[in-house]
Amino acid sequence: MNITNFHAIAHRLYLLNIPFLPKVIYYIQFLLFNSSLPAQTKIGKNTKFAYGGIGCVIHERTVIGENCIIGQGITIGGKSKIKEVPVIGDYVYIGAGARILGNVTIGDNVVIGANAVVIHNVPSNCAVAGIPAKIVRTVEPNIRMEDYV
Repeated sequence: MNITNFHAIAHRLYLLNIPFLPKVIYYIQFLLFNSSLPAQTKIGKNTKFAYGGIGCVIHERTVIGENCIIGQGITIGGKSKIKEVPVIGDYVYIGAGARILGNVTIGDNVVIGANAVVIHNVPSNCAVAGIPAKIVRTVEPNIRMEDYV
């Protein structure tokens, strides 16, 4: 059992307007995985967290697409005085320790390197790395994510 299972249950309960149980599940997953993944966060199908999602902090209004792989110890959230939070496309790989902050849109088929700090929009079909993150290469569209990780 990993954090995605807990989140799926909590998210369904949240959508059914059941207020207490999602909060209980949130605290259970915090104790088990040391992660903050609120029930309000929208996560697409087949998205997986590496190592069960240990140490992940994700803002409640974040939207994560389908078939993503999210490394351990990542932060996806807002910046001071900016209401908008990141929106992440489909088939995105987020390396361990990466930070995605502010009003940022990540395109489809993107690889974000370990410990990268993403503070600007990232177009589809590329790999980014560094602090702040910059495009380091392009990625072929419709290629399997396993070829790049």
